[in-house]
Amino acid sequence: MPSPFRHRHRVGYSECTIGNHVYYARYLDMLESARGEFFRSLGTTFAGWQERDVIFPVVEAHVKYRAAARYDDELEVKVWATEIARVRIGFGYRIAKAGGALLVEATTVHVCTGVAGRPCRVPEELAARLRSFLHAESRVGAS
Repeated sequence: MPSPFRHRHRVGYSECTIGNHVYYARYLDMLESARGEFFRSLGTTFAGWQERDVIFPVVEAHVKYRAAARYDDELEVKVWATEIARVRIGFGYRIAKAGGALLVEATTVHVCTGVAGRPCRVPEELAARLRSFLHAESRVGAS
């Protein structure tokens, strides 16, 4: 089975509540950041795809919170493809502390569109690169 893409993230003070845990919505920002680095590692950034009139808006997101991250924690975000369809791409994620404690499991579903919002096929170049990461981890809730 292929390995997922791995992205490191250190929790910033601005991501935390007054109780020193990461505000729940900030995890979505972490997913976006990790997905952006994943795309970069595949050879084309989000901006590069946009220049080619291809964007990937999120149409669905599911997040399961298992434990809190806190200021200055070093996190590892794993990203892998869960679905590559005609106009849809799905991703799975796990966020864990550097020591391995699982904090968050998540999935996002994206529709491939042009900048004007009209659906289009997932570019074969991208689909081919993503296939090597397809189902690199089990689905959310499987652990």
